Amino acid sequence: MDRPAPEPPQFPAGAYEVPGDYEDGRLRAQIAEIEHAPVRLRAAVAGLAGDQLGAVYRNWSIRQIVHHIADSHLNGYIRFRLALTEERPTIKPYDESSWARLEDALTADVEPSLRLLEGVHARWVHLARSLPRDAWLRAFYHPESRETVPLWRHLDQYAWHGRHHTQQIVWVREHRLTP
Repeated sequence: MDRPAPEPPQFPAGAYEVPGDYEDGRLRAQIAEIEHAPVRLRAAVAGLAGDQLGAVYRNWSIRQIVHHIADSHLNGYIRFRLALTEERPTIKPYDESSWARLEDALTADVEPSLRLLEGVHARWVHLARSLPRDAWLRAFYHPESRETVPLWRHLDQYAWHGRHHTQQIVWVREHRLTP
């Protein structure tokens, strides 16, 4: 008798934990995570056909998750650069769920988003590795959370974000797409 697939976990890669401070070892590890995230995402969706990309994790399809990662990380990279070039800029939030309901997120091939992520991450890693230690304290202001976010924490969040969503796709493959 077939058993129904278990309910997807809220945080398949573990919940995000805010580090107390930044240290060189953690920063290097997070830069490496950003560097390898596009490869891991590409591997997670490798060989999936159109209907498989429509498989849902909680409330977004695999296709929407891939496009969301590209959208989010593009915004994250821009915010990173703004904090390096302006004094504590206020960033522009966006409604992720509304973006995920746009036609391109619902139906477009994932390849352009995978390529976009590869390019953005290559630039982000190059820039991050060039920064002196004190630059990681530069920050932006997020008006929704009302927080000042230093660059070291911003990068840490995005390293986790890529792992989190990639693991959602892996979970769907393992629990919903296996024969």
